[in-house]
Amino acid sequence: MSAQGQATTEPKRRVHHFAMLKQRNQPIVVVTAYDYPTGLAADEAGVDAILVGDSLGMVALGFESTIPVTMDMMVHHTAAVRRAVRRAFLIADMPYLSYQVSAEEAVRNAGRLVQEGGAEAVKIEGGREMVPVIRRILEAGIPVLGHIGLLPQSIHKLGGYRVQGRDDEAAASLLEDARALEEAGVFAIVLEAMDPDTATQISRSLHVPTIGIGAGRNCDGQVLVLSDLAGLIPRTPPKFAKRYCDTFGLIKQAIEDYREEVRTRKFPEPQHEY
Repeated sequence: MSAQGQATTEPKRRVHHFAMLKQRNQPIVVVTAYDYPTGLAADEAGVDAILVGDSLGMVALGFESTIPVTMDMMVHHTAAVRRAVRRAFLIADMPYLSYQVSAEEAVRNAGRLVQEGGAEAVKIEGGREMVPVIRRILEAGIPVLGHIGLLPQSIHKLGGYRVQGRDDEAAASLLEDARALEEAGVFAIVLEAMDPDTATQISRSLHVPTIGIGAGRNCDGQVLVLSDLAGLIPRTPPKFAKRYCDTFGLIKQAIEDYREEVRTRKFPEPQHEY
């Protein structure tokens, strides 16, 4: 069956599907998307969920980190992806300072991502300290995806992009964070750049599924940045990512071919004229 056929015959993914997939021991497939074309490709490929990540700041807008990403940017890109998605569950990242100032502001911003952007859930970085905010957002009827381990929005506090949970104390703290998020009511938790043994322990201790990115193979699902897996940017992908194709190279070659055909007057040909 083609990827498009798979996407159209399987049911629309809803928030309750994540727990069902964990119970069935069926790995959850998540990928990022940032605009209409990438959202369309991800949806037709048959993934379970699409995350409009604040990583768009780095891979779509050229920033050095996710910190400059604003709510207006997230709403704009989420709405573009929403127009493409029919089957996958759509999650939007809450960007830096959109939920840390107050619970009231967090609810308001989460509501914008749902009402204006068309998201079906929001993702929040942080552990136990984020529980009051998560509960307020859930009270507003908006599902929340948790995120612990490496927190890109806190990169200055963490001192760089470092693997988390490598010693017993750090592992125990992450497990406590995960349990607190589960008790608060998140439907799943992203584990980023985490020692695989720690990620395995957390995944086996929770009823809600875990979605790994650089956290080993024993998480309940995986998420990758589309630019990494599709080779959209000519850079060495992170250690945890796998490049499945060289999209940048294909686009560059197509533009080079077009350039040469224009300069040699091979394009346009008669079939391209009205």
